[in-house]
Amino acid sequence: MTESPQHPDASLINDDIRPVLSAERHWSVMDMASLWIGMVVCVPTYMLAAGLISQGMSWSEAVGTVLLGNLIVLVPMILNGHPGTKYGVPFPVLARAAFGIRGAHVPSLLRALVACGWFGIQTWMGGSAIFQLANVALGGVLDATPLGFIGISFSQLVCFFIFWGVQVAILWRGVESIRALEVWAAPFLIAMGLALLGWAYSEAGGFGPMLATPSQFAVGGPKEGQLASVFFPSLTAMVGFWATLSLNIPDFTRYAKTQRDQVLGQAIGLPATMTLFAFIGVAVTSATTVIYGEAIWDPTVLVGRIGGLLTVGLSLFALIIATLSTNIAANVVSPANAMINADPQRITFRMGAMVTAVLGVLMMPWKLMADPTGYIFTWLIGYSALLGPIGGVLVADYFLVRKTVLDVEGLYRNEGPYTYTGGFNPAAMIALGLAIAPSLPGFLHQVKLVESVPAVFDQLYTYAWFVGFAVALVTHTALMALLPHGSFTPPARRA
Repeated sequence: MTESPQHPDASLINDDIRPVLSAERHWSVMDMASLWIGMVVCVPTYMLAAGLISQGMSWSEAVGTVLLGNLIVLVPMILNGHPGTKYGVPFPVLARAAFGIRGAHVPSLLRALVACGWFGIQTWMGGSAIFQLANVALGGVLDATPLGFIGISFSQLVCFFIFWGVQVAILWRGVESIRALEVWAAPFLIAMGLALLGWAYSEAGGFGPMLATPSQFAVGGPKEGQLASVFFPSLTAMVGFWATLSLNIPDFTRYAKTQRDQVLGQAIGLPATMTLFAFIGVAVTSATTVIYGEAIWDPTVLVGRIGGLLTVGLSLFALIIATLSTNIAANVVSPANAMINADPQRITFRMGAMVTAVLGVLMMPWKLMADPTGYIFTWLIGYSALLGPIGGVLVADYFLVRKTVLDVEGLYRNEGPYTYTGGFNPAAMIALGLAIAPSLPGFLHQVKLVESVPAVFDQLYTYAWFVGFAVALVTHTALMALLPHGSFTPPARRA
Protein backbone atom coordinates (compact mmCIF):
# COMPACT_ATOMS: atom_id res chain seq x y z
CA MET A 1 0.00 0.00 0.00
CA THR A 2 1.37 3.41 -1.00
CA GLU A 3 1.95 5.84 1.86
CA SER A 4 2.89 9.51 1.94
CA PRO A 5 6.53 10.30 2.82
CA GLN A 6 6.81 11.07 6.53
CA HIS A 7 9.66 13.60 6.47
CA PRO A 8 9.81 15.17 2.98
CA ASP A 9 11.81 18.29 2.20
CA ALA A 10 9.40 21.08 1.35
CA SER A 11 11.44 22.02 -1.72
CA LEU A 12 10.76 18.61 -3.31
CA ILE A 13 7.03 18.09 -2.80
CA ASN A 14 3.62 19.63 -3.20
CA ASP A 15 0.14 18.21 -3.63
CA ASP A 16 0.55 17.73 -7.40
CA ILE A 17 3.66 15.50 -7.26
CA ARG A 18 3.22 13.69 -3.95
CA PRO A 19 2.53 9.93 -4.13
CA VAL A 20 -1.09 9.12 -4.98
CA LEU A 21 -2.38 6.99 -2.11
CA SER A 22 -4.04 3.62 -2.78
CA ALA A 23 -7.41 4.93 -1.61
CA GLU A 24 -7.20 7.79 -4.12
CA ARG A 25 -6.79 5.61 -7.20
CA HIS A 26 -9.89 5.09 -9.30
CA TRP A 27 -8.64 4.36 -12.82
CA SER A 28 -9.70 0.93 -14.11
CA VAL A 29 -8.82 -1.05 -17.25
CA MET A 30 -11.55 0.85 -19.07
CA ASP A 31 -10.25 4.21 -17.88
CA MET A 32 -6.70 3.40 -19.05
CA ALA A 33 -7.97 2.06 -22.39
CA SER A 34 -10.19 5.13 -22.83
CA LEU A 35 -7.22 7.36 -22.11
CA TRP A 36 -5.31 5.73 -24.96
CA ILE A 37 -8.24 5.69 -27.35
CA GLY A 38 -8.76 9.39 -26.72
CA MET A 39 -5.07 10.15 -27.29
CA VAL A 40 -4.60 7.89 -30.32
CA VAL A 41 -7.61 9.08 -32.32
CA CYS A 42 -6.20 12.38 -33.52
CA VAL A 43 -5.19 14.15 -36.70
CA PRO A 44 -1.41 13.42 -36.43
CA THR A 45 -2.15 9.66 -36.14
CA TYR A 46 -4.32 9.86 -39.24
CA MET A 47 -1.66 11.81 -41.11
CA LEU A 48 1.16 9.54 -39.92
CA ALA A 49 0.09 6.49 -41.92
CA ALA A 50 -1.09 8.67 -44.80
CA GLY A 51 2.44 10.11 -44.93
CA LEU A 52 3.86 6.62 -45.39
CA ILE A 53 1.64 6.18 -48.44
CA SER A 54 3.16 9.35 -49.89
CA GLN A 55 6.62 7.79 -49.37
CA GLY A 56 5.64 4.90 -51.65
CA MET A 57 4.32 2.20 -49.31
CA SER A 58 1.23 0.14 -50.04
CA TRP A 59 -1.62 0.26 -47.52
CA SER A 60 -0.56 -3.04 -45.92
CA GLU A 61 3.07 -1.93 -45.60
CA ALA A 62 2.03 1.36 -44.00
CA VAL A 63 -0.42 -0.19 -41.53
CA GLY A 64 2.03 -3.00 -40.72
CA THR A 65 4.75 -0.45 -39.94
CA VAL A 66 2.41 1.40 -37.59
CA LEU A 67 1.37 -1.83 -35.82
CA LEU A 68 4.94 -3.05 -35.35
CA GLY A 69 6.13 0.33 -34.07
CA ASN A 70 3.35 0.46 -31.50
CA LEU A 71 3.92 -3.10 -30.30
CA ILE A 72 7.57 -2.15 -29.74
CA VAL A 73 6.84 1.06 -27.83
CA LEU A 74 4.17 -0.72 -25.75
CA VAL A 75 6.98 -2.60 -23.96
CA PRO A 76 8.72 0.43 -22.37
CA MET A 77 5.27 1.96 -21.89
CA ILE A 78 4.19 -0.90 -19.62
CA LEU A 79 7.60 -1.18 -17.94
CA ASN A 80 7.77 2.52 -17.06
CA GLY A 81 4.13 2.41 -16.00
CA HIS A 82 4.94 -0.18 -13.30
CA PRO A 83 6.57 2.19 -10.75
CA GLY A 84 3.76 4.69 -11.25
CA THR A 85 1.19 2.14 -10.12
CA LYS A 86 3.39 0.54 -7.45
CA TYR A 87 4.55 3.75 -5.76
CA GLY A 88 2.06 6.37 -6.97
CA VAL A 89 4.78 8.77 -8.15
CA PRO A 90 4.83 10.87 -11.36
CA PHE A 91 7.58 10.78 -13.97
CA PRO A 92 9.70 13.70 -12.66
CA VAL A 93 9.82 12.12 -9.19
CA LEU A 94 10.58 8.65 -10.60
CA ALA A 95 13.46 10.20 -12.57
CA ARG A 96 15.03 11.30 -9.27
CA ALA A 97 15.93 7.67 -8.52
CA ALA A 98 17.95 7.27 -11.71
CA PHE A 99 19.24 10.78 -12.40
CA GLY A 100 19.42 12.23 -8.90
CA ILE A 101 17.31 14.76 -7.03
CA ARG A 102 18.59 17.63 -9.19
CA GLY A 103 19.60 15.60 -12.23
CA ALA A 104 15.95 14.62 -12.75
CA HIS A 105 15.33 18.11 -14.12
CA VAL A 106 17.31 17.19 -17.26
CA PRO A 107 15.06 14.35 -18.57
CA SER A 108 11.93 16.09 -17.26
CA LEU A 109 12.63 19.32 -19.11
CA LEU A 110 13.72 17.53 -22.31
CA ARG A 111 10.42 15.65 -22.28
CA ALA A 112 8.58 18.88 -21.49
CA LEU A 113 10.14 20.71 -24.44
CA VAL A 114 8.94 18.03 -26.87
CA ALA A 115 5.48 18.13 -25.29
CA CYS A 116 5.26 21.90 -25.75
CA GLY A 117 6.00 21.41 -29.45
CA TRP A 118 3.29 18.75 -29.69
CA PHE A 119 0.82 20.92 -27.77
CA GLY A 120 1.32 23.66 -30.33
CA ILE A 121 0.97 21.25 -33.27
CA GLN A 122 -2.27 19.77 -31.94
CA THR A 123 -3.65 23.22 -31.14
CA TRP A 124 -2.94 24.24 -34.73
CA MET A 125 -4.85 21.14 -35.92
CA GLY A 126 -7.85 22.00 -33.75
CA GLY A 127 -7.77 25.63 -34.83
CA SER A 128 -7.62 24.53 -38.47
CA ALA A 129 -10.76 22.44 -37.97
CA ILE A 130 -12.57 25.45 -36.48
CA PHE A 131 -11.40 27.59 -39.41
CA GLN A 132 -12.71 25.07 -41.96
CA LEU A 133 -16.04 24.77 -40.14
CA ALA A 134 -16.47 28.55 -39.90
CA ASN A 135 -15.48 29.01 -43.54
CA VAL A 136 -18.07 26.48 -44.74
CA ALA A 137 -20.76 27.98 -42.50
CA LEU A 138 -20.02 31.49 -43.81
CA GLY A 139 -19.91 30.48 -47.45
CA GLY A 140 -16.14 30.50 -47.91
CA VAL A 141 -15.60 34.19 -47.16
CA LEU A 142 -12.75 33.80 -44.65
CA ASP A 143 -9.41 35.05 -45.90
CA ALA A 144 -6.46 32.63 -45.84
CA THR A 145 -3.79 35.11 -46.98
CA PRO A 146 -0.75 34.77 -44.68
CA LEU A 147 0.26 37.70 -42.49
CA GLY A 148 3.94 38.42 -43.13
CA PHE A 149 6.39 36.53 -40.93
CA ILE A 150 3.55 34.90 -38.94
CA GLY A 151 2.77 32.64 -41.89
CA ILE A 152 -1.01 32.27 -41.42
CA SER A 153 -4.00 34.56 -41.96
CA PHE A 154 -5.74 36.66 -39.32
CA SER A 155 -8.80 34.38 -39.48
CA GLN A 156 -6.67 31.28 -38.96
CA LEU A 157 -4.90 32.95 -36.04
CA VAL A 158 -8.24 33.81 -34.39
CA CYS A 159 -9.45 30.20 -34.78
CA PHE A 160 -6.15 28.96 -33.37
CA PHE A 161 -6.63 31.06 -30.23
CA ILE A 162 -10.28 30.02 -29.87
CA PHE A 163 -9.20 26.38 -29.66
CA TRP A 164 -6.31 27.35 -27.40
CA GLY A 165 -8.75 29.07 -25.04
CA VAL A 166 -11.03 26.03 -24.83
CA GLN A 167 -8.09 23.89 -23.77
CA VAL A 168 -6.96 26.41 -21.16
CA ALA A 169 -10.47 26.40 -19.64
CA ILE A 170 -10.41 22.60 -19.28
CA LEU A 171 -6.87 22.56 -17.89
CA TRP A 172 -7.84 25.07 -15.23
CA ARG A 173 -10.07 22.36 -13.68
CA GLY A 174 -7.17 19.94 -13.08
CA VAL A 175 -6.17 16.34 -13.90
CA GLU A 176 -9.52 14.67 -13.09
CA SER A 177 -11.17 16.72 -15.84
CA ILE A 178 -8.88 14.89 -18.27
CA ARG A 179 -10.25 11.48 -17.23
CA ALA A 180 -13.83 12.70 -17.65
CA LEU A 181 -13.04 14.07 -21.13
CA GLU A 182 -11.35 10.85 -22.29
CA VAL A 183 -14.15 8.54 -21.07
CA TRP A 184 -16.77 10.66 -22.82
CA ALA A 185 -14.83 11.22 -26.03
CA ALA A 186 -13.43 7.72 -26.73
CA PRO A 187 -16.56 5.91 -28.08
CA PHE A 188 -17.66 9.02 -29.96
CA LEU A 189 -14.31 9.31 -31.71
CA ILE A 190 -14.25 5.67 -32.80
CA ALA A 191 -17.77 5.99 -34.22
CA MET A 192 -16.87 9.11 -36.20
CA GLY A 193 -13.72 7.48 -37.58
CA LEU A 194 -15.72 4.51 -38.81
CA ALA A 195 -18.29 6.87 -40.31
CA LEU A 196 -15.56 8.61 -42.33
CA LEU A 197 -14.31 5.21 -43.51
CA GLY A 198 -17.86 4.29 -44.52
CA TRP A 199 -18.17 7.49 -46.56
CA ALA A 200 -14.92 6.76 -48.39
CA TYR A 201 -16.00 3.16 -49.03
CA SER A 202 -19.26 4.31 -50.56
CA GLU A 203 -17.84 7.14 -52.66
CA ALA A 204 -14.85 5.19 -53.99
CA GLY A 205 -16.81 2.05 -54.83
CA GLY A 206 -15.48 -0.33 -52.18
CA PHE A 207 -12.16 -1.37 -50.70
CA GLY A 208 -10.90 -2.65 -54.05
CA PRO A 209 -10.46 0.79 -55.65
CA MET A 210 -9.55 2.34 -52.27
CA LEU A 211 -6.64 0.01 -51.63
CA ALA A 212 -5.57 -0.82 -55.16
CA THR A 213 -2.48 1.39 -55.24
CA PRO A 214 0.54 -0.97 -55.28
CA SER A 215 3.76 -0.51 -53.37
CA GLN A 216 6.34 1.52 -55.26
CA PHE A 217 8.96 -0.83 -53.79
CA ALA A 218 7.53 -3.94 -55.48
CA VAL A 219 9.14 -5.62 -58.47
CA GLY A 220 8.78 -3.31 -61.44
CA GLY A 221 7.89 -0.33 -59.26
CA PRO A 222 9.70 3.03 -59.45
CA LYS A 223 11.45 2.32 -56.11
CA GLU A 224 12.03 -1.40 -56.55
CA GLY A 225 14.28 -2.88 -53.86
CA GLN A 226 14.40 0.31 -51.77
CA LEU A 227 11.81 -0.59 -49.11
CA ALA A 228 14.38 -0.89 -46.31
CA SER A 229 15.54 2.70 -46.84
CA VAL A 230 12.03 3.92 -45.98
CA PHE A 231 10.78 1.17 -43.65
CA PHE A 232 13.44 1.44 -40.94
CA PRO A 233 13.37 5.23 -40.49
CA SER A 234 9.58 5.03 -40.64
CA LEU A 235 9.58 2.36 -37.93
CA THR A 236 11.77 4.58 -35.77
CA ALA A 237 9.32 7.43 -36.37
CA MET A 238 6.41 5.19 -35.32
CA VAL A 239 8.19 4.36 -32.07
CA GLY A 240 9.12 8.01 -31.64
CA PHE A 241 5.48 9.03 -32.02
CA TRP A 242 4.67 7.64 -28.55
CA ALA A 243 8.21 7.63 -27.12
CA THR A 244 7.05 10.76 -25.33
CA LEU A 245 4.36 8.94 -23.33
CA SER A 246 6.61 5.93 -22.74
CA LEU A 247 8.57 8.21 -20.40
CA ASN A 248 5.87 10.06 -18.50
CA ILE A 249 3.28 7.26 -18.46
CA PRO A 250 3.68 7.11 -14.64
CA ASP A 251 1.87 10.47 -14.61
CA PHE A 252 -1.24 8.43 -15.48
CA THR A 253 -0.57 4.91 -14.15
CA ARG A 254 -0.18 6.39 -10.65
CA TYR A 255 -3.99 6.69 -10.71
CA ALA A 256 -4.51 3.03 -11.77
CA LYS A 257 -5.97 0.76 -9.10
CA THR A 258 -3.73 -2.23 -9.91
CA GLN A 259 -0.91 -3.32 -12.23
CA ARG A 260 -3.48 -5.39 -14.12
CA ASP A 261 -5.48 -2.24 -14.84
CA GLN A 262 -2.51 -0.34 -16.25
CA VAL A 263 -1.11 -3.27 -18.27
CA LEU A 264 -4.38 -4.46 -19.82
CA GLY A 265 -5.67 -0.94 -20.30
CA GLN A 266 -2.59 0.06 -22.27
CA ALA A 267 -2.37 -3.22 -24.20
CA ILE A 268 -6.00 -2.85 -25.28
CA GLY A 269 -6.01 0.88 -25.89
CA LEU A 270 -2.74 1.55 -27.74
CA PRO A 271 -1.81 -0.98 -30.48
CA ALA A 272 -5.30 -1.90 -31.67
CA THR A 273 -6.68 1.64 -31.74
CA MET A 274 -3.54 3.08 -33.30
CA THR A 275 -3.60 0.45 -36.06
CA LEU A 276 -7.33 0.86 -36.71
CA PHE A 277 -7.12 4.64 -36.98
CA ALA A 278 -3.98 4.41 -39.11
CA PHE A 279 -5.89 2.08 -41.45
CA ILE A 280 -8.70 4.62 -41.64
CA GLY A 281 -6.17 7.30 -42.53
CA VAL A 282 -4.60 5.12 -45.23
CA ALA A 283 -7.89 3.94 -46.69
CA VAL A 284 -9.55 7.35 -46.77
CA THR A 285 -6.45 9.04 -48.20
CA SER A 286 -6.23 6.38 -50.91
CA ALA A 287 -9.93 6.86 -51.62
CA THR A 288 -9.46 10.59 -52.19
CA THR A 289 -7.23 9.72 -55.14
CA VAL A 290 -10.19 7.92 -56.72
CA ILE A 291 -12.81 10.47 -55.68
CA TYR A 292 -10.97 13.76 -56.25
CA GLY A 293 -8.03 12.72 -58.42
CA GLU A 294 -5.49 13.71 -55.76
CA ALA A 295 -4.35 12.37 -52.40
CA ILE A 296 -5.69 14.56 -49.58
CA TRP A 297 -3.82 13.53 -46.44
CA ASP A 298 -5.08 16.31 -44.13
CA PRO A 299 -8.57 15.41 -42.82
CA THR A 300 -9.45 19.04 -42.05
CA VAL A 301 -8.93 19.87 -45.73
CA LEU A 302 -10.84 16.74 -46.79
CA VAL A 303 -14.01 17.48 -44.84
CA GLY A 304 -14.01 20.96 -46.32
CA ARG A 305 -14.10 19.31 -49.78
CA ILE A 306 -16.91 16.91 -48.90
CA GLY A 307 -19.50 19.69 -48.80
CA GLY A 308 -22.79 20.00 -46.96
CA LEU A 309 -22.97 22.05 -43.78
CA LEU A 310 -24.30 19.19 -41.60
CA THR A 311 -21.72 16.67 -42.83
CA VAL A 312 -18.85 19.10 -42.57
CA GLY A 313 -20.05 20.32 -39.19
CA LEU A 314 -20.24 16.82 -37.67
CA SER A 315 -16.90 15.78 -39.16
CA LEU A 316 -15.04 18.86 -37.99
CA PHE A 317 -16.66 18.64 -34.56
CA ALA A 318 -15.28 15.09 -34.32
CA LEU A 319 -11.82 16.32 -35.32
CA ILE A 320 -11.99 19.07 -32.70
CA ILE A 321 -12.95 16.60 -29.95
CA ALA A 322 -10.23 14.18 -31.12
CA THR A 323 -7.57 16.86 -31.01
CA LEU A 324 -8.79 18.20 -27.68
CA SER A 325 -8.76 14.81 -25.95
CA THR A 326 -5.29 13.96 -27.27
CA ASN A 327 -3.64 17.29 -26.63
CA ILE A 328 -4.67 17.82 -23.04
CA ALA A 329 -3.73 14.32 -21.87
CA ALA A 330 -0.62 13.68 -23.96
CA ASN A 331 1.01 17.10 -24.11
CA VAL A 332 0.19 19.05 -20.95
CA VAL A 333 0.49 16.72 -17.96
CA SER A 334 4.18 15.96 -18.53
CA PRO A 335 5.52 19.52 -18.96
CA ALA A 336 3.30 20.75 -16.14
CA ASN A 337 4.71 18.11 -13.78
CA ALA A 338 8.26 18.87 -14.98
CA MET A 339 7.82 22.52 -14.07
CA ILE A 340 6.31 21.60 -10.70
CA ASN A 341 9.32 19.37 -10.04
CA ALA A 342 11.63 22.34 -10.68
CA ASP A 343 10.02 24.41 -7.91
CA PRO A 344 7.18 22.62 -6.05
CA GLN A 345 6.66 25.46 -3.58
CA ARG A 346 5.87 28.06 -6.24
CA ILE A 347 4.54 26.14 -9.25
CA THR A 348 1.19 24.31 -9.33
CA PHE A 349 -0.37 22.13 -12.04
CA ARG A 350 -2.42 25.08 -13.26
CA MET A 351 0.63 27.30 -13.55
CA GLY A 352 2.67 24.62 -15.33
CA ALA A 353 -0.20 23.98 -17.75
CA MET A 354 -0.50 27.69 -18.54
CA VAL A 355 3.24 27.97 -19.24
CA THR A 356 2.98 24.94 -21.55
CA ALA A 357 0.08 26.56 -23.40
CA VAL A 358 2.03 29.78 -23.93
CA LEU A 359 5.20 28.00 -25.12
CA GLY A 360 3.11 25.98 -27.57
CA VAL A 361 2.01 29.23 -29.21
CA LEU A 362 5.49 30.75 -29.30
CA MET A 363 6.83 27.72 -31.24
CA MET A 364 4.58 28.74 -34.20
CA PRO A 365 3.47 25.11 -34.81
CA TRP A 366 2.00 25.77 -38.26
CA LYS A 367 5.58 26.11 -39.49
CA LEU A 368 6.58 22.77 -37.91
CA MET A 369 3.81 21.09 -39.92
CA ALA A 370 4.49 22.81 -43.24
CA ASP A 371 6.40 19.80 -44.65
CA PRO A 372 4.96 16.25 -44.27
CA THR A 373 8.39 14.70 -44.83
CA GLY A 374 9.92 16.88 -42.16
CA TYR A 375 7.13 15.87 -39.77
CA ILE A 376 8.13 12.20 -39.94
CA PHE A 377 11.86 12.19 -40.65
CA THR A 378 12.99 15.31 -38.78
CA TRP A 379 10.51 15.94 -35.96
CA LEU A 380 9.59 12.37 -34.91
CA ILE A 381 12.99 10.73 -35.41
CA GLY A 382 14.85 13.81 -34.16
CA TYR A 383 13.27 13.92 -30.74
CA SER A 384 13.32 10.12 -30.44
CA ALA A 385 17.12 10.46 -30.35
CA LEU A 386 16.65 12.33 -27.04
CA LEU A 387 13.82 10.31 -25.53
CA GLY A 388 15.10 6.81 -26.34
CA PRO A 389 18.18 7.26 -24.13
CA ILE A 390 16.06 8.60 -21.25
CA GLY A 391 13.81 5.55 -21.51
CA GLY A 392 16.83 3.25 -21.51
CA VAL A 393 18.18 4.80 -18.31
CA LEU A 394 14.80 4.59 -16.55
CA VAL A 395 14.17 0.94 -17.45
CA ALA A 396 17.74 -0.09 -16.58
CA ASP A 397 17.68 1.72 -13.25
CA TYR A 398 14.28 0.50 -12.05
CA PHE A 399 14.37 -3.11 -13.26
CA LEU A 400 18.05 -4.08 -13.60
CA VAL A 401 19.71 -1.98 -10.89
CA ARG A 402 17.02 -1.63 -8.21
CA LYS A 403 14.91 -4.73 -9.00
CA THR A 404 11.73 -2.56 -8.73
CA VAL A 405 12.56 -1.46 -5.14
CA LEU A 406 12.43 2.30 -4.48
CA ASP A 407 12.76 4.32 -1.29
CA VAL A 408 9.77 6.64 -1.63
CA GLU A 409 10.87 8.67 1.39
CA GLY A 410 14.25 9.21 -0.28
CA LEU A 411 12.63 10.50 -3.47
CA TYR A 412 11.41 13.52 -1.52
CA ARG A 413 14.59 14.28 0.45
CA ASN A 414 17.60 16.36 -0.51
CA GLU A 415 19.86 14.24 1.68
CA GLY A 416 19.16 10.60 0.96
CA PRO A 417 19.91 7.67 -1.32
CA TYR A 418 19.28 9.69 -4.49
CA THR A 419 21.52 12.67 -3.71
CA TYR A 420 24.55 11.13 -5.48
CA THR A 421 27.04 13.90 -6.37
CA GLY A 422 25.52 17.30 -5.76
CA GLY A 423 22.11 15.92 -6.67
CA PHE A 424 23.29 14.42 -9.99
CA ASN A 425 23.91 10.73 -10.69
CA PRO A 426 27.13 10.60 -12.78
CA ALA A 427 26.25 7.16 -14.15
CA ALA A 428 22.92 8.33 -15.56
CA MET A 429 24.29 11.58 -16.96
CA ILE A 430 27.21 9.82 -18.68
CA ALA A 431 24.89 7.13 -20.06
CA LEU A 432 22.51 9.78 -21.38
CA GLY A 433 25.28 11.70 -23.13
CA LEU A 434 26.86 8.58 -24.66
CA ALA A 435 23.47 7.37 -25.91
CA ILE A 436 22.54 10.67 -27.57
CA ALA A 437 25.94 11.18 -29.22
CA PRO A 438 25.71 8.54 -32.02
CA SER A 439 22.54 10.12 -33.48
CA LEU A 440 23.66 13.76 -33.24
CA PRO A 441 25.71 13.97 -36.49
CA GLY A 442 22.90 12.37 -38.49
CA PHE A 443 20.37 14.81 -37.02
CA LEU A 444 22.55 17.80 -37.88
CA HIS A 445 22.80 16.47 -41.44
CA GLN A 446 19.03 15.91 -41.61
CA VAL A 447 18.27 19.53 -40.65
CA LYS A 448 21.04 20.73 -43.00
CA LEU A 449 23.20 22.35 -40.34
CA VAL A 450 26.14 20.38 -41.77
CA GLU A 451 26.63 19.56 -45.44
CA SER A 452 27.73 15.95 -45.04
CA VAL A 453 28.63 13.30 -42.48
CA PRO A 454 30.02 9.76 -42.85
CA ALA A 455 27.29 7.38 -44.02
CA VAL A 456 27.42 5.42 -40.77
CA PHE A 457 26.01 8.42 -38.85
CA ASP A 458 23.07 8.72 -41.24
CA GLN A 459 22.38 5.03 -40.62
CA LEU A 460 22.60 5.46 -36.86
CA TYR A 461 20.16 8.37 -37.06
CA THR A 462 17.74 6.12 -38.93
CA TYR A 463 17.61 3.89 -35.83
CA ALA A 464 17.90 6.79 -33.35
CA TRP A 465 15.43 5.57 -30.70
CA PHE A 466 16.68 1.98 -30.78
CA VAL A 467 20.36 2.98 -30.66
CA GLY A 468 19.79 5.47 -27.86
CA PHE A 469 17.66 3.12 -25.76
CA ALA A 470 20.10 0.20 -26.05
CA VAL A 471 23.26 2.24 -25.40
CA ALA A 472 21.70 3.95 -22.38
CA LEU A 473 20.36 0.70 -20.91
CA VAL A 474 23.70 -1.11 -21.15
CA THR A 475 25.86 1.86 -20.14
CA HIS A 476 23.77 2.88 -17.13
CA THR A 477 23.61 -0.68 -15.81
CA ALA A 478 27.38 -1.10 -16.16
CA LEU A 479 28.25 2.27 -14.63
CA MET A 480 25.93 1.74 -11.67
CA ALA A 481 27.86 -1.45 -10.92
CA LEU A 482 31.22 0.31 -11.20
CA LEU A 483 30.61 3.75 -9.69
CA PRO A 484 29.63 4.43 -6.07
CA HIS A 485 25.99 5.37 -5.97
CA GLY A 486 25.03 5.27 -2.32
CA SER A 487 22.81 3.12 -0.18
CA PHE A 488 19.15 2.39 -0.75
CA THR A 489 18.56 3.15 2.95
CA PRO A 490 18.25 6.90 3.67
CA PRO A 491 20.67 8.28 6.26
CA ALA A 492 19.45 9.67 9.56
CA ARG A 493 17.88 13.08 9.15
CA ARG A 494 20.10 15.93 10.27
CA ALA A 495 18.95 18.14 13.10
